Amino acid sequence: MGYRQSKTIQTVNRHLLLIAISLLFLLPIIWMISTSLKSRDGVFVYPPQFFSFPLVWQNYPAALQFIDFWRYFFNTVVISLFNVLGTLVSCPIVAYGFSRMRWRLREPLFYLCLSTIMLPFLAVMVPTYVLFKSLNWIGNPNILWGWAPLIVPAFGGSPLYIFLLRQFFLNIPSELSEAAMIDGANEFQIFSRIIFPLAKPAVTTVCIFTFVGTWTDFLAPRIFITQKTQYTLSLGLLDYFSVHQTEWTYLMAACVVFVLPVVILFFFAQRLFVEGISLTGIKG
Repeated sequence: MGYRQSKTIQTVNRHLLLIAISLLFLLPIIWMISTSLKSRDGVFVYPPQFFSFPLVWQNYPAALQFIDFWRYFFNTVVISLFNVLGTLVSCPIVAYGFSRMRWRLREPLFYLCLSTIMLPFLAVMVPTYVLFKSLNWIGNPNILWGWAPLIVPAFGGSPLYIFLLRQFFLNIPSELSEAAMIDGANEFQIFSRIIFPLAKPAVTTVCIFTFVGTWTDFLAPRIFITQKTQYTLSLGLLDYFSVHQTEWTYLMAACVVFVLPVVILFFFAQRLFVEGISLTGIKG
């Protein structure tokens, strides 16, 4: 009985600790939601209050009308989906080559690819900008060319996503590939019909990372996008700031709408996401 009580106490303490840690992460989100439902004067009340009544639901439609919200939203959706497509086209097939095929210099080239993860974006920001500027992608009024600096790099692959997919591919039994070869399948058929479908959890994880990373990115659009009609939503939120005042209630309302797609995406893909994370680092 004493052992069971001890285990119960440990479990309760563990859950209380996890709840406390979760609240630390949820606190900014709760504050964002509460601020979006306050009046303009209620934001600056002292001492601060999480919720002040009555709740001002009108902040949401007013916030979406205050700036060209839906244009920025559409721009962000298109850029994010193209980045997901680019990642799907490039990363899995490269990861397959690094994990399932035997060829000279495979390991050195893989580690060379992996080493580029250590290069921060700030280290390559200037040469990247110069390259895109020479291609007339910076400030191009054509919306597709104007978005090219944010979309084209995704089709070149990401070393982190290549690594994650490679780790997953290494866990797939080689007997499946060998049986397919005996039946006359070539490497591309093995990849497209056997390996890629089995890697659904890992591919889903990579897609979520790509979508969320693109959706929330501020630095790259800030550097490469100069036409206001091509702004992403993260840039569009700057319109709530002005020289004289900041519309904090509208800004927080827009931020709530901004994070909703990410929350909804994770909610529906949570099982595959957790499964993909747990299976991509088992075998080195």
